[in-house]
Amino acid sequence: MAFQKAVKGSILIGGGAVATVFGLSQLSQYRQKHGHLASVEASECKTLQMQSHLPTRESQLQALQTTSAFDVLVIGGGATGCGCALDAVTRGLNTALVERDDFSSGTSSRSTKLIHGGVRYLQKAIMRLDFEQYRMVKEALHERANLLEIAPNLSAPLPIMLPVYRWWQLPYYWVGIKLYDLVAGSQCLKSSYVLSKSKALELFPMLQKDKLVGAIVYYDGQHNDARMNLAIALTAARYGAATANYTEVVCLLKKTDPKSGKVRVCGARCRDVLTGQEFDVKAKCVINATGPFTDSVRKMDEKEVPNICQPSAGVHIVMPGYYSPDNMGLLDPATSDGRVIFFLPWQKMTIAGTTDTATEVTHHPIPTEEDINFILTEVRNYLSCDVEVRRGDVLAAWSGIRPLVTDPGSKDTQSISRNHVVHVSDSGLVTIAGGKWTTYRSMAQDAIDAAVKAHNLHADSCKTVGLLLQGAGGWTPTLYIRLVQDYGLENEVAQHLAATYGDKAFEVAKLAQVTGKRWPIVGKRLVSEFPYIESEVEYAIQEYACTAVDIMARRTRLAFLNVQAAEEALPRIIEIMGKRLKWSEQKKKEELAEAKKFLYYEMGYKVRSEQLTDHGEISLTPRDIERYKKRFHMFDKDGKGFITILDVQRVLESINLQINECALHEILNEVDLNKNGQVELNEFLQLMNAIQKGYVSGSRLAVLMKTAEENIHQRNVISVDRSGGGL
Repeated sequence: MAFQKAVKGSILIGGGAVATVFGLSQLSQYRQKHGHLASVEASECKTLQMQSHLPTRESQLQALQTTSAFDVLVIGGGATGCGCALDAVTRGLNTALVERDDFSSGTSSRSTKLIHGGVRYLQKAIMRLDFEQYRMVKEALHERANLLEIAPNLSAPLPIMLPVYRWWQLPYYWVGIKLYDLVAGSQCLKSSYVLSKSKALELFPMLQKDKLVGAIVYYDGQHNDARMNLAIALTAARYGAATANYTEVVCLLKKTDPKSGKVRVCGARCRDVLTGQEFDVKAKCVINATGPFTDSVRKMDEKEVPNICQPSAGVHIVMPGYYSPDNMGLLDPATSDGRVIFFLPWQKMTIAGTTDTATEVTHHPIPTEEDINFILTEVRNYLSCDVEVRRGDVLAAWSGIRPLVTDPGSKDTQSISRNHVVHVSDSGLVTIAGGKWTTYRSMAQDAIDAAVKAHNLHADSCKTVGLLLQGAGGWTPTLYIRLVQDYGLENEVAQHLAATYGDKAFEVAKLAQVTGKRWPIVGKRLVSEFPYIESEVEYAIQEYACTAVDIMARRTRLAFLNVQAAEEALPRIIEIMGKRLKWSEQKKKEELAEAKKFLYYEMGYKVRSEQLTDHGEISLTPRDIERYKKRFHMFDKDGKGFITILDVQRVLESINLQINECALHEILNEVDLNKNGQVELNEFLQLMNAIQKGYVSGSRLAVLMKTAEENIHQRNVISVDRSGGGL
């Protein structure tokens, strides 16, 4: 048996050596090509001029309606669409972009937050001798380095640990990870390294230690995906692109070319989603960059065209930060069903995912309980038994749709392309689809190259390699210190502003209100445990935020980090937006309803709240039931069988504890399953049952009632000396 393992290990290492030679043979050519591109494009970028102020949404809509004909009209405001707009406008093309929802409202805000080449793709490339996969990894690693360079405030290298539980896997994984470094070449972030068992547990103490042999640590990039997408869109707008969110394409415009006699796409009929106004946007070339909705736009061009998009849903969950170290991720390379799971620190929380299941294309993907439990099960397999992985610790969950595609130009139209696809239809519609977040820039470059060639556009060469995004120009790692010193912001808030807005953080700080406290001097938080402040809501409106969801999901990331905290912040967000945008009371109610609907379905609030009711009968012991009944009746003095806000207030006043009525209403509403304004005994017992099983955690009502009971008990205990003393 040992001999077989040794032979197997030798074969793997030998195969790795062969693959190393293969990788190195391609590396020099790739580095020469892109090194030349970077030097040329960096010098050309100096001639580009950004506008000093970001145009308003109103002025952008006006430009869309009054421009006689754009060179390029991009449909889609995700990473690829915004990348296309930035690439086109910096080549000197008159550029427009429309998005039916908000920038990054789809898949681009629902990623794993990694900027990576794809370790698993490299493994497949080697094992199957698949040159296409190898080329994709090589390209992605180049793009990873570029993205980290052009937006250093929004991205950073992240060490990721690959734990090893069989001795023969150590050389196998080591060769693979070293190849990953080698393919990156001079753009390798940091060299990977091997850890002993003790060192691995020191760096990742939550790790399952039984049978652990050691670990390998490699580096990839991590970013704030929605803010990165927005930075690309804002940069394109400041270079002169007419970009508008909440602008839907109703149909494509066509005309007959007098020279060829062919019918050609020449623009789109658009509708302002917020006002209902419709208008035409004329363009020499239209680019379809709509991700999962690729086929819906293609069918506007040609009704009978076959679908090329094969949508796949990927679910992620967010858990408290204590589940992972502050600066070390974890990769599970082989889950129970062969998928890969990442377990990563992000925004001081822990993100885990992803799944990979076939799905229907929808604007509102919903995470399922089955997918959430799959991720939790895999996490349990890799964490120490000392760490209780509870369903109740899932603070948010979301589903993103991957736009996997088949190549319409390929003979084998059934095979899914692992790389991106650029296709030009007979009528001239350019479609860019597939690929992944990391390669958005090269995808955009290929799309614009195809557009220039197909439509004979007069354009410069691509200039986006090394082109800094908005906020990156004046950013430094110590910029937050100036925010603390100059404005009196909290340290955590200042760090958040610097990381999110880069050198534009000063504009946000200038809008911050005085707190009236000794410290911090300015910067009122939207919710106490997160560094988001009220002035960000005002600034977000300048960044084209039109709804409360835009702010809590994409300008800030509150909805992705904690759905309950997002719900708490909603009234204040809507109040600030309503004042600035002059919303009526009816409009405010509509915004609140829409935002709560978004949290409930798309951010996992529904599956979280269902943990109170979806686990059968109450299975508490008779002793526990009596204990919890006694606690309940301490609040229900009148024996009504339910408790209200007045009952809770009465008990809290008796122990000199005050909580405002709005907060109490929220606390009871979390447990009030039938939403009748009161918590019945059975609802309370269901809550305690769910807490004991780990389905629910952090219930404010449970903690409040337990605290009140303890305080009353301590107050009623009679000391020995007051009871008459004793011998």
